[in-house]
Amino acid sequence: MSTPTMFTPALSVQERAAYGRNARARTPRSVHGRFTELPERPDPVAVIDHQSATRVPELVPIRYGRMLESPFRFYRGAAAIMATDLGALPNSGLRVQLCGDAHLLNFRLLASPERHLVFDINDFDETFPGPFEWDVKRLAASFVIAARANGFPAKEQNVAVRTCVAAYRERMREFAGMRTLDVWYAQDDVDGLRELLASSMDKKARRRTAQATEQARTRTYMQAFSKLTRDTAEGRRIAPDPPLITPLADLQTDPGEEGREKELQTLLDDYAQTLSSERRHLLRHYRLVDMARKVVGVGSVGTRCWILLLLGRDDDDPLLLQAKEAQESVLAAQTGGDTYDNQGRRVVTGQRLIQTTSDIFLGHTHVVGLDGQGRDFYVRQLRDWKGIARPDTMGPDLLNLFARLCGGSLARAHARSGDPVAISAYLGRSDRFDGALVRFAQSYADQNERDFEALRAAVDSGRVAAEQL
Repeated sequence: MSTPTMFTPALSVQERAAYGRNARARTPRSVHGRFTELPERPDPVAVIDHQSATRVPELVPIRYGRMLESPFRFYRGAAAIMATDLGALPNSGLRVQLCGDAHLLNFRLLASPERHLVFDINDFDETFPGPFEWDVKRLAASFVIAARANGFPAKEQNVAVRTCVAAYRERMREFAGMRTLDVWYAQDDVDGLRELLASSMDKKARRRTAQATEQARTRTYMQAFSKLTRDTAEGRRIAPDPPLITPLADLQTDPGEEGREKELQTLLDDYAQTLSSERRHLLRHYRLVDMARKVVGVGSVGTRCWILLLLGRDDDDPLLLQAKEAQESVLAAQTGGDTYDNQGRRVVTGQRLIQTTSDIFLGHTHVVGLDGQGRDFYVRQLRDWKGIARPDTMGPDLLNLFARLCGGSLARAHARSGDPVAISAYLGRSDRFDGALVRFAQSYADQNERDFEALRAAVDSGRVAAEQL
């Protein structure tokens, strides 16, 4: 029998299921519960410092400052550290298109092109093909770390992980029995989620869910436009908030400003060629009027990220795009897998594989900067109906509810790109995999705390600089 990579339709359903069950012989489900720090494990500070070497130097201290706010914030910025740890572990060999950074805050409410709210993965900077359980492990550990931050006892931490992993396993079994197109079209829209979760939500949870839905609908591109721009003598322009938002004109102190504007205009023109013809036509209705560098996220701080303000009919007809530098995925070195000639294309391709409904302006480009260095970017709308979870405000019941949503959503993402029949057969009907992930998540949360303290010590000793912003 041939071996499927991500999905091999030439095999029968029975052969695909047998392949998944046989994978247990190579890597038993119980093995996934083991995590011990290997003697040759790289220094965690050196791993993230290596990433920082290619970033904007004056922004790197902000990254470290944000990571030092808490173990959970550290975890958000430590995808590269976890990638090295996962790469050293036995794996199932069942490949999917991984999110690559599947912590709980990368799941949120998003707007579909049809203007429906859906629950989906949002961040794809690290997306890469790899073993399905790497995403599940990163997600599971994030729930332990978030629950610890809330002061929950170990028992409640473990319940959140079990809920998440069981939702993944049970949803994958559903997809294993579905037609291929039905798997591809499946999405987690808000109305469907309300019906699914109604029996498990009390009055408080229903109220919080309704509030989150309404807040997401208010986070429109017009709200972002109002918040991020101001009226000037030249018209509507991006409002400075240095160093977090720095307009292009404020970054230039030499005659190179014209070259920088040309560089970003080239970025926009080349990016437009990666859109479908009807979306290129739509983009032509807008003109570029301003640009600014923006500091984003935690792990992404220091990568080159630009806000592009475009206007259509008048100053009240905006389009805000975000052009974000795409560097090599932290998973690439751990898989020995595919290489990409453009990391922006990698991000866009992975996002389209995983997400059910991607931004209509999602595209990519490559630009040679004024320093002569070529850099890859992906481009998307800056904000459009995004609802962000607040785990620090969740009690145990609400965190469990969110864990269930995230686990099910991750299974849907993996079923689109991988083989749900093989993965479901590997996981089986029992909770053996669930229990193993509880043990892993607890062990990795301990490791994350040790790495957090290592970064604190590096800052205290002056080895690296941190700035709180």
